[in-house]
Amino acid sequence: MKVIITGASGMVGEGVLNECVFSEKVSSILVIGRRPCGYEHSKVKEILINDFMNLSGQEESLSGYDACFFCSGVSAVGKSEEEYTKITYDLTLYFANFLLKLNQGMVFSYVSGQGTDSTERGFSMWARVKGKTENELIKLPFIKVYNFRPGYMHPTPGLKNTLSWYNYIKIFYPLIKVITPNSATTLGELGQAMIKSVLQGYPKNTIEVPDILKIAKS
Repeated sequence: MKVIITGASGMVGEGVLNECVFSEKVSSILVIGRRPCGYEHSKVKEILINDFMNLSGQEESLSGYDACFFCSGVSAVGKSEEEYTKITYDLTLYFANFLLKLNQGMVFSYVSGQGTDSTERGFSMWARVKGKTENELIKLPFIKVYNFRPGYMHPTPGLKNTLSWYNYIKIFYPLIKVITPNSATTLGELGQAMIKSVLQGYPKNTIEVPDILKIAKS
C-alpha cells in the first residue's frame, strides 16, 4: 500500500515512519511536514509545506494513496483553547477533507491520546478538543477512520527525534508495563498496529492501548 505520514519530524511520526519503511506491505511513503524529517530511504518521498491550512496546488502530489497516518500534534501547555483548537481540530479536519476529495478509498488514522474526552464536556481542555476532532473525523466518508489513543510510548532505539525527557524515564518501561499494562506500548507496536489495521481492518474506530497491542500482535 501507499501511505501518507504527517509529523515525521516528531517522535511519534518518526516511529511510525520507521515501521512503514521496514514493512513489506508498504510500497511507498509520502512524508508531509513543515521541516525535513531527516529520514532517507528509497521508499520515502518528502514534501515540505509551510501552511497545512492551504494545500492548494498539491492535488497531484497527494492523490493515489491508500492510507494517511496523521501523527502531527502539539502540546496544549501554554495555549488557550482557541489556539489549541485551531492547531489540533481545524488543521486536522482541513487536511482530512482535502485528502478525502482526492482519495476516495483511503483509510485515515489519527494519533490522538489516552484520556481523550469523546463527550467533549470534560474538565481537561486538550481532551475535549481531541475528542471533538475524533468525533468529526469519524463522520467523514473514508473507507475507515481509526483514532489511536496511545499512552506512554517506548521509543524505538536509534531514531533521531525521541523527546529528551524520554531518556530519563525509558528505563522504567518494564515497571510501567507491569503496573499499568493498559497504558504503555512501544512506538514499534503503534506503527505495526496502524499498518495492520489498514490491511486487516478492525471493528472499532477508537483504538485504545489494549487494541494497539492486540492488532500489533495479529
